[in-house]
Parts: sequence; structure tokens; C-alpha cells
Amino acid sequence: MSTTVFDSLLFRDMFGTPAMREIFDDTAYLRRIIDTETALARAQAAVGVIPVHAAEEITAKAGIEGIDLDRLRAETEVVGYPVLPVIRQLAPQCGESGRYLHWGATTQDIMDTAVMLQCEQGTALLGDQLDRVRGVLARLAEEHADTVTAGRTHLQHALPITFGYRCAVWLSALDRHAERLEQARARALMVQFGGAAGTLASLGEGPEGLRTRAALAAELGLREPAITWHVARDGLAELVTLCAAVGASLGKIAVDVSMMCSSEFGEVAEPFVPGRGASSTMPQKRNPISSELMVAAAKLLREKSSVLLDAMMQDFERATGPWHLEWAAVPEAFLLLSGSLHQAEFMLSGLEVDAPRMRRNTHLTGGLIVAEAVMMDIAPELGRQEAHEVVYAACRTAIETGTTLEAGLLGRPDLVERIGAERISRLCDPAGYLGSAAAMARAVARAPRRP
Repeated sequence: MSTTVFDSLLFRDMFGTPAMREIFDDTAYLRRIIDTETALARAQAAVGVIPVHAAEEITAKAGIEGIDLDRLRAETEVVGYPVLPVIRQLAPQCGESGRYLHWGATTQDIMDTAVMLQCEQGTALLGDQLDRVRGVLARLAEEHADTVTAGRTHLQHALPITFGYRCAVWLSALDRHAERLEQARARALMVQFGGAAGTLASLGEGPEGLRTRAALAAELGLREPAITWHVARDGLAELVTLCAAVGASLGKIAVDVSMMCSSEFGEVAEPFVPGRGASSTMPQKRNPISSELMVAAAKLLREKSSVLLDAMMQDFERATGPWHLEWAAVPEAFLLLSGSLHQAEFMLSGLEVDAPRMRRNTHLTGGLIVAEAVMMDIAPELGRQEAHEVVYAACRTAIETGTTLEAGLLGRPDLVERIGAERISRLCDPAGYLGSAAAMARAVARAPRRP
């Protein structure tokens, strides 16, 4: 019986994806442990630490197929870590060469490197998902670069913008996250090999230890660190914190979309799928399910980031407890972000945009959304202060009488005489006060990205 949303038959594809689960499930983890052990044997053979034939036999014969999982689970609970129980089952598979398995390594070397191999696959998957979401947003930003909508600050109408501008702002954050992800991959994905206290003393005083570490890094395609990082956990903290930051940017998109989906706004709708977002009692409901899941993922990811920051505070050369926090938080962070990106791609790819409703909503406040536009345009002729007072008075009249800013301005014969009724009407059109919104939207949409 499942006890978390990550392995629940009901919820697991709402808080993760099958592809990411496959990277972090038990079978994949055991394969990465075995990959690390066999790569270590090859690396040590290459530098002369163990016989070449032993490395060849270990590589050929050590496999997950011969692992008794029930025995492994029971022994892991006793030992506290899975590596020694794995070695106990792998060594007999390798015959005489089994005595060279795990040579000079410590449990954390193997577990950390296995996790790094998982993170390598996980970040590659996240990068692909992120690229697809960015592509969808680029299309929306381009398509709606001129679609007028209300810009809102403090949940009130501020100035007119375009929906493409809003999408481009979302996209700009994800573009920067894509850069961060590539940088983090190059920096954080490090091999781990240091032995009991990180000094590689088990391989002697000569160069064999450092040469083995370099060879192991090359075998696995991971970065070689300058020094053992058993208790320097910044790499994993960076990856998980980045997951939380990307998740928060997706959450911001979800908050905007879910509010625009509300009945009062009615500006967008999530893709229609029969039954999706339905209520058990209200047949009319079409709830923004993807947005809700993205918001939930963002909040859960913040917690994972906090856990990894806590796990960085480790004592001396081997910690008493904080390391274990990573075992839970790292896979869950990758699953949550993968799930959120999946929801974002689905939701944004089929987003229904009601451009006429957006335009109508800009008039909900009777033209007050362009009060600044009017003031800035007439200020050169009236002076800044007089222009402010004229527009302020017209706004008050519109609010108190339930009319419009345009009506209030046209009700001032002195103003009409000075600037003309036609100019007043033009200034009160929200489409005339968009600044560089469309230009910026197109610039972001057309920026180079991976296909």
C-alpha cells in the first residue's frame, strides 16, 4: 500500500513523471551503485592498483540480476546502508576477482557517486522538459505580443500591457533557469572517492589514489573534484535549491493563470479535457487543475530546498545524520519539478486565450487604467502639476458617477478647447499606451534557444 504521493497509484503522475521515477527508483539506484563499483575496478586497473583481469571479470559478471532484493532489504536495515550488503552479493558473482571489488572505497564514496549519476540523468531530463515549456511560452509571447490586457499591481488595474508581454516575463525567468541548470550540471555533478576519512590513505602515500579518482571520474563522465566532498554538500544543495527556484517560477505562472481563469476575469482557460477539473456537486466547474498542482509543487519544493540547506551542516569528516536527509529530499525534489514541468507543458500548450475578454476587462474601471497616459500627454501643455489635478478630478468624477475617465475629461470645456475631443478619445484607448511591451515580448520570444 502506498503512503506518499510519489508512489501512490492515484497521485504519482500528478506529483512526478514516469521517466523521472525510473531514474530514481530502487532498481535504477542499485544499477548506479553497481556501475560505480565496476567503474572503480576499471579505473584502478588502469592505474595499476588491481589486476586488469580482475576488473574485466568484475565488469562482466557483477549485475543486478543476481541480487536477492529481500535479503538486500533485510541486511540494509541492519547495516544502515545498502553498499556492504550489495558487495556481499556481488563479490561471489565475480569469482576470485570479487576480492578486488570496492577496493579502497568507503560506503559514502559509492552512494554519493551513484546519486550523482542519477542527478546527471535527472538534470538532463529536466533540461529537456524546461526547453519544451520555454518553446511553448515563446510561441504564446509571439502570438500575443499585441494582445491588449490589463496590467495589475496589488491586484488592481495599473497600466495596459499585452498578454504576450506577460508570457515573455514568465519566459525570461525560465531562460535564466536554463542557464543556471547548465552551469549547475558542470559544477555540481562530481565523482566521490576518498576512502574512510576522505584522504585516500587506503591506496597508500603515492599518486595511485588521486590517479584512481581521476580515472573514475573519466569512466563515469563526472567532474573530478580537487578534494573529497564527503561533508561539503553544496553541490547537491545547489541542484535541489535550483529545482525549488524553477518550481517557484512555474508556481508564479500557475498563480497568474489560475487567477485569469476565475469567473470574474475569464481571460484564459486551461485545456479542455472531458471531466478534468470537474466538481462532484457543481456541474459548471472547470477548475485549473494543472495550475493548482504547479502551486503545490512549488510549495513542496521550497521545503526540499530547506532540508538540503540543513543537510549541509555536517560534523567533522563524516556526519551523524544530515546525510540521510538527502536520501529522501533529492529524489522527491527531482520528481516534483518534473511533475510541475509536465503540468506546465500540458497547460500552456493548450491554453485558451480570450483576447476580446482581455480587451473588455481593460475598460472595467471606466478608462482609469490610462489615467497616467492622459496626464503624461497633456503635461507639456498644462504643466505637470495642473495636468495631474485635471486628471485626478476627472478620475474622481468617473468613480463617483459610475461613468468613464473620457466622459469626465470631455466634461471639461476648457480642456476640450485646449487639446480637442478627438485627442482625448485617443488618449483614453488602452491600446495607445503600451510603451515597449510588444517589442520586449518579441525580443524575448525570438531569442535563440535549443530546438
